[in-house]
Amino acid sequence: MGLFSFIKNAGAKVFGIGKTTEEEAAEAAVKVAELAKLKADKLTNAVETLGFEVLDLNIEVDGDTAKVWGQADSQATREKVILVLGNTEGIASVDDRMTVEIEEPVAQFHTVVKGDYLSKIAKKYYGNAMKYPVIFEANKPMLTDPDKIYPGQVLRIPALDE
Repeated sequence: MGLFSFIKNAGAKVFGIGKTTEEEAAEAAVKVAELAKLKADKLTNAVETLGFEVLDLNIEVDGDTAKVWGQADSQATREKVILVLGNTEGIASVDDRMTVEIEEPVAQFHTVVKGDYLSKIAKKYYGNAMKYPVIFEANKPMLTDPDKIYPGQVLRIPALDE
């Protein structure tokens, strides 16, 4: 007669080794929760490794969203934490629930596109390409070299001190 193909994981549980749909769903939910916790721990480590001062830092990951709580020492630190989280592969949005110890003006954010470089971005926001070090400094320690930016990366663009 020949060889017939079947779907291996479908059908009756004659051997008693299969799991019910409910058991499989429960196991999948546990795995998702464990993965979310692992991602949150890695993001927390990334923020702490960069030396940002955030009191009671707490990060949770829900799908592709990172939620962050804590009290940042400054608005700049708050924005940098958001950028560390958001510029991580697999994170599409950041739900910022942080507070700030010292209120400061909020910076603009710029998403890098192909062909961007810091002096071009500085020209766009400040009208002066030579102001690119302001953007570079505002994004340290995430940026280590002004020439190492990439499409999709989001940068802080602080207001210029008058």
